[in-house]
Amino acid sequence: MRRLMLLRHAKTENDAPSGRDQDRRLDNRGRLDAAEIGAWIGRNPPFPSLVLVSHAVRALQTWEIAWEAMKELATVPQVELMPELYGADISQLLETVRNASAVDPKRLMLVGHNPGMHELAVALAGHGDPAGRGALAENLPTAGLAIFDFDIDDWTDVGIRRGRLETFISPKLLKQASGD
Repeated sequence: MRRLMLLRHAKTENDAPSGRDQDRRLDNRGRLDAAEIGAWIGRNPPFPSLVLVSHAVRALQTWEIAWEAMKELATVPQVELMPELYGADISQLLETVRNASAVDPKRLMLVGHNPGMHELAVALAGHGDPAGRGALAENLPTAGLAIFDFDIDDWTDVGIRRGRLETFISPKLLKQASGD
């Protein structure tokens, strides 16, 4: 069994002072949302054992803030910055997941960007939570998290429609669930 967690970066400023898209930082809402999704992960193990993070500032900030919110409850994962996650399409992301077989974590998290992350999430969801699959089909919003389980022994066996969507959650869905 393998678990894949796809986390889209949180809400960002419109423009970076440098003018470079990779340098865009989280805005206030993004920082709050990253902390909220991190706290949710902390309350809902199992935790990722390997986290692959885009080198874009917003993705790294999302991970760092989420980790800060969960670290007292979670086991410390291995974390790697991966420039190739920035702007990655579905095939590049799927290749990244399959290449995880080299270190073989049981639970892998990618922190990246749309449209690739959303497209991968929709493509992997072969079965599982029907309401979550419906909501995920519409969008993987900022700070959205899709969690898939695969009945496989090796990451190289991850394939389209082979995942079971266990959970799809976002700050907005958390707010709706709590009645705020």
